Amino acid sequence: MLKIYDSLTQKKQPLQPIDKNNIKMYVCGMTVYDFCHLGHARMMLAFDLVSRYLRARGYNVKYVRNITDIDDKIIKRANENNEPYFEFVERFITAMHEDNVALGILPPDEEPRATEFIPQIIALIETLIEKGYAYVATNGDVYYNVRHFKTYGELAHQNLDDLLSGARVDVNEAKHNPLDFVLWKIAKPNEPSWESPWGAGRPGWHIECSAMSTTCLGKHLDIHGGGLDLLFPHHQNEIAQSEAATGEKFVNLWLHNGFVNVDAEKMSKSLGNFTTIREALKEYRPEVLRYFLLASHYRSPINYSAANLESANGALERLYTALRDLPTATELDTEHYEQRFYEKMDDDFNSPEALAVLFDLVREINRLKITDIKQAAALGALLKRLAGILGLLQDDPEKFLQSSVDNVLDNAAIETLITERSTAKSRKNWTRADEIRKQLTDAGIVLEDNVQGTTWRKK
Repeated sequence: MLKIYDSLTQKKQPLQPIDKNNIKMYVCGMTVYDFCHLGHARMMLAFDLVSRYLRARGYNVKYVRNITDIDDKIIKRANENNEPYFEFVERFITAMHEDNVALGILPPDEEPRATEFIPQIIALIETLIEKGYAYVATNGDVYYNVRHFKTYGELAHQNLDDLLSGARVDVNEAKHNPLDFVLWKIAKPNEPSWESPWGAGRPGWHIECSAMSTTCLGKHLDIHGGGLDLLFPHHQNEIAQSEAATGEKFVNLWLHNGFVNVDAEKMSKSLGNFTTIREALKEYRPEVLRYFLLASHYRSPINYSAANLESANGALERLYTALRDLPTATELDTEHYEQRFYEKMDDDFNSPEALAVLFDLVREINRLKITDIKQAAALGALLKRLAGILGLLQDDPEKFLQSSVDNVLDNAAIETLITERSTAKSRKNWTRADEIRKQLTDAGIVLEDNVQGTTWRKK
């Protein structure tokens, strides 16, 4: 049974769909005011992994990931660029889509934009006011009254009084409570705005997601996710809004991915320590970045460094090397490896352990290349299929490995190539053996053949 760690209960819970095999999943997407960095890639890839695996397990998934296309930062940046607001937004949405395609991140089934849901947002705010959960403040803005939602703070595992005592909230005399959050903001001069019962303005950030998720997927969702930084207050505020308005439970399972860190600090635009996806792709191939992000469990932090990226490159080369020079697959009992792979992924989408199964397959393939090439081919077909669930091994092995000639090879990749060269020589495949020697020579590796085998050194 597939079990998923739920941030609300802080336990792994069995996946029990609301509607048989149909899964409704909503993920908080990008606020499009700049190019996406690797922290954003981690989030989008984490839920790409979840949706891919759920589908591989036979579930019908409706995956919705929103775009926040109206925000203080967006307005500020567009004004600084002297660029029309809507043109600015479209430019960065296009860039985000291009980054996703490069990393093999599949598009969600629906990608709603906040500005397309203004009527639904207004209707939701009206409902909250009618039920006594929201109020129009003296400054004209509409706020949510957190005191009226009895379980406020449960997702953060703190009660309201604890949150209030630790709150760092700017004094705002219009609010009833420091933690009250804005649902509708009255527009300032020359800002984009929409008409509402409370005057021209725009929605607050939190209400957007409640409106989009419940409109696209209904009142009760199977899975809701996003980065760990959204757990509080954003996702807590979504719970408060949605459950107050509908009177129903909002989400069964809350998933949050860990951060990408640089020198033990979260990668973020506010800290200025970020690397955009586009910058990273100038240094590393897309599938290497994807492997790097999958090599850690989606809930764990991951450290961005050249050493870790080079390690990912070498590991991916080992996988591709195992697939090279294999004939068409024949039937073979591969259930053992397949079962282990699914067992690891069934345990909260444990991609690092699933990758370990793939490397067990690689070792067996490399052994069988010498003794039974047909069995090696069957296992190679399984390797490609299981890796495909993770969005890996999507390239032609020869093309991928040839493109890595100019990259620095780690020791494991060198040893793998030497083993493959020995196999090629034992099968009298002199052409392939010479190709590997050239590849290593071009990478600065000197091979020395002797009666004991082959040793190597760097130039």
